[in-house]
Amino acid sequence: MSRILLKLSGEALAGEKKTGFDEETVRGVALQVKELVDSGIQVGIVTGGGNFWRGRTSENIDRTKADQIGMLATVMNCIYVSEIFRSVGLMTAVLTPFECGSFTKLFSKDRANKYFSRGMVVFFAGGTGHPYFSTDTGVVLRAVEVEADMILLAKSIDGVYDSDPAKNPDAKKYDEVPIDEVIANNLQVVDMTASILARDNKMPMLVFGLNKENSIINTVKGKFDGTRVTV
Repeated sequence: MSRILLKLSGEALAGEKKTGFDEETVRGVALQVKELVDSGIQVGIVTGGGNFWRGRTSENIDRTKADQIGMLATVMNCIYVSEIFRSVGLMTAVLTPFECGSFTKLFSKDRANKYFSRGMVVFFAGGTGHPYFSTDTGVVLRAVEVEADMILLAKSIDGVYDSDPAKNPDAKKYDEVPIDEVIANNLQVVDMTASILARDNKMPMLVFGLNKENSIINTVKGKFDGTRVTV
């Protein structure tokens, strides 16, 4: 893999606190990404916003406004994680699909490629920029646009299961699963829109637990114990 897109769930960024940031967790991610960048791998990052906001759980706010709050949550996450990355010696840039004043730069494929060529970690914040689309769709869309080799989905659980392992102790974990099966059985690796986009553009995904030691490096180097989603 020469270019990867890493999706960090908001919950994973919060660690055991569930909300906000856990700096030790984020710094651990930064050190792993630095090792990858130093080895010549180009890394893009998308974060979820669930450590601050889950708009779909609100019944009293207009869906469009709720989704806009969620987009801003991902911008906050990317700015924070970007700064932790800088503290370990990485160069970073945060791109958004809408103007955020001087906080970020406006996304374009050409701008992203320019930053990648300079050895920078590129953060894609703000989702797709539109309501009714999740950060799942945003990560697949950006991966397809910048022609990433693979999406790495770093989650608070260690792979894809046939049912919720928190509710079913007998849930079966998949070592490998075709994207068509993910769609047919609604396995919720990513949401349905993102799953279909990944299938149609042949974008493979690796799903793994962020909190395992050196999980990102091990996944890239093939020491992988999560779930491979094939296309």
